[in-house]
Amino acid sequence: MATAIDKSIWNGRDDSAEIGDVRRLYQIVKAGDDGLPARSAALVGFASDAGVLRNKGRVGAALAPRVIRQRMAGLPAHHFQEIWDCGDVTCVGDELETAQEALGRKVAGLLSQNVHPVVLGGGHEVAWGTYLGLKGWLDRHDTDSHKRKLLILNLDAHFDLRGSRPANSGTPFDQIAQDCQAEGRPLQYACWGVSRLSNTPALYARAHELDTDIKEDTQLQESNITRLMHRLDSLLSNADDVYLTIDLDVLPSSVAPGVSAPAAFGVPLAVIEAIAVHVKESGKMRVADIAELNPEVDSDDRTARVAARLAWFLMDHP
Repeated sequence: MATAIDKSIWNGRDDSAEIGDVRRLYQIVKAGDDGLPARSAALVGFASDAGVLRNKGRVGAALAPRVIRQRMAGLPAHHFQEIWDCGDVTCVGDELETAQEALGRKVAGLLSQNVHPVVLGGGHEVAWGTYLGLKGWLDRHDTDSHKRKLLILNLDAHFDLRGSRPANSGTPFDQIAQDCQAEGRPLQYACWGVSRLSNTPALYARAHELDTDIKEDTQLQESNITRLMHRLDSLLSNADDVYLTIDLDVLPSSVAPGVSAPAAFGVPLAVIEAIAVHVKESGKMRVADIAELNPEVDSDDRTARVAARLAWFLMDHP
């Protein structure tokens, strides 16, 4: 179900006695999801543990949207004149599919206003809901002669291509691939940050079957950043639209301990951030989401602070 914004989340330090621009996000946040100016900075929460629970992971991700907002509240506004909190979609019990459809409607409504939201998960089952909203936008912008080519860039230690059903946090990109195939939608799935020790040969086989662009965590290191950006530019040039999704378990456990499956190795935050910013600056990113923060196991809110930082950089502005 959809829940309204809780304004008590948005509070922070007040530097109004100082000289100059001292605005923080909590001082410029507005509530609502209708009638937004084009290219507004917009956040949507997806409060769900159902997919992680189905996937036998550590639950707690339903708390993430609230905690990420709390960590964003005190960040300096800089170029943002206003940001919009569009509320949460909350998964009640095991009613995951209902919640994903509700998220899809909310994302679709924002895209119809030329707003590119950042969705705060929740488990990585958020991806199917985000995609449902994007799918409607893509269908409306197709022409008789051209179906828009979609690039999904998943920064993740896991492929999330499991074929088991019912759907869970490990199945969304298999679901999306099957849906695109059924609809004749050109799809390039790229999964960067994959851990060889967190994916079975069967999952690699499924990834190769889908012609997935794979970069393992050992490749996504700062010494390879120039080569990575060249490859990213190639992927971007072949796409009409991009959906960026970040599973926080792609990061080292020292940086992101508060996830369902902490990484023993992981990708440096500097690399993940550089990739994310590059995608946004391409002008092709329609929607982004951040998944798998589990505040119940997050030491010193380290992972929440990382999620807040990434969301800050990914939010759009006119």
